[in-house]
Amino acid sequence: MNLHTGEAAIRLTHLVKSFGDVAAVDNVSLAVPKGAFLVLVGPSGCGKSTLLRMLAGLDAPTKGEIAFMGRVVSRDGAVVAEAKDRDAGLVFQSYALWPHMTVAQNIAWPLKVAGWDKARRAARVDEVLQLLGIAALAARYPAEISGGQQQRVAIARTIAPKPSILLFDEPLSNLDAKLRIEMRCELMRIHRATDATSVYVTHDQVEAMTMASHVAVLNHGVVEQFGAPHELLRNPATTFVATFLGTPPANLVPVERQGDHWVADGVRFGNGALASGETRAYFLYRAEKLALGEAPGRPSLVAQFSEAAPIAGQIMVTATRGNLRLTAIVPGHAAAMPGDSVTLSFPQQPEAIFAADGRRLAGVQ
Repeated sequence: MNLHTGEAAIRLTHLVKSFGDVAAVDNVSLAVPKGAFLVLVGPSGCGKSTLLRMLAGLDAPTKGEIAFMGRVVSRDGAVVAEAKDRDAGLVFQSYALWPHMTVAQNIAWPLKVAGWDKARRAARVDEVLQLLGIAALAARYPAEISGGQQQRVAIARTIAPKPSILLFDEPLSNLDAKLRIEMRCELMRIHRATDATSVYVTHDQVEAMTMASHVAVLNHGVVEQFGAPHELLRNPATTFVATFLGTPPANLVPVERQGDHWVADGVRFGNGALASGETRAYFLYRAEKLALGEAPGRPSLVAQFSEAAPIAGQIMVTATRGNLRLTAIVPGHAAAMPGDSVTLSFPQQPEAIFAADGRRLAGVQ
C-alpha cells in the first residue's frame, strides 16, 4: 500500500466528546498518514462511531482539534469547516440512497450539488459505475437492486466527487457473510484506486485485521493501541487488545506470586524473577503454543471442554475453568464431549506479561 510521507492526512489532538458526565471519546490523539486505511475497532459503545461523526463534521468535539491535510476543521466545541467543505465522503451503514432517483442519478447528485457541469458529471458517473462494476444497473432504482448492489451504489456516490478522505460507518454490517468477504476485497481495491485516505468503523476484528494499514483499538472512549495490524497482534499493549484481536485471541492466565514462583490455581507457571515487584499479573500464551494433555516440564490446567472447530487444517479447542476461557490450536481430532475434563499444557515461559491493571510489562527474558 502506498502511504505518502509529509503532513498527516488526519491529525487528532487531545480529542474529547462528552455527553453530560460521560466521555464517549476521551483524549484521543492520532496522526494518520496520507493513503492509509485506518480501521477504528472496538466493542459496542467504545466511541468509534462518535469519533467518525466528528471526523465527518456531524458533531463538534467538546475539546481538542481535528485537522485534515493540515487544515483545522474542528476545534474546542466548534465546527470550523462544515461537512460539505471538508473534502471528505461518508458511506452510511444504511446506504441512504434517494429512492426516487436511478442509480446513475444517485451517483450524479453530489456532483451536481458541487457545481460540476453536465458533461463532466456524465463522464465521472460512467467512470465510477465501471469502477464499481455496476454499469448495468445505471437505469434502475434502489428498490430494484439487492442490498449488496445498493452498497456499491452508496460507495460510488461517495467517491464520485474524488474526496481526499473516505469515511465508512460499518458499511458491511447489513450484508450476509459471503457478501461481506467479497465487499471487503472490493473496498480495498477501491481504496487503492482512489488514492484516498480511508477511515473505517467496525466492531468486527476480522475486518479490521484484513483491511487495515493502521488499526486503532478503542475501549471506553480511549485508544488502547494504535499501529499496524501485525504489530498489534505481535505486541499487544494491554490485556484488552490481547484478548480482543486475533483469531482466536491470546490466552491470558491470571497468576499471583507465592514465594519464589508465579502460581495459578496451585500450579507453578513461572519463576518469581519474572515481573519483579508485582504481586498479581497475567501471563499471555498463544493458542497455537498450547497442547492437549500433560507434557513433561510444562505447567498444565484441567478445564471443562466446550467445543472443537476446524480452522486452517487444525482443530481449535475451547475449554473453560471457572471464569477463565482457554483456547488451543491442535492437530487431529479432539475426542471429547461438552463438559468433559481436558488437560491443557502451557509453554514453560509466557510470551508476554501484563500487570493486574492491564498494562504490558517488560518483555520476558
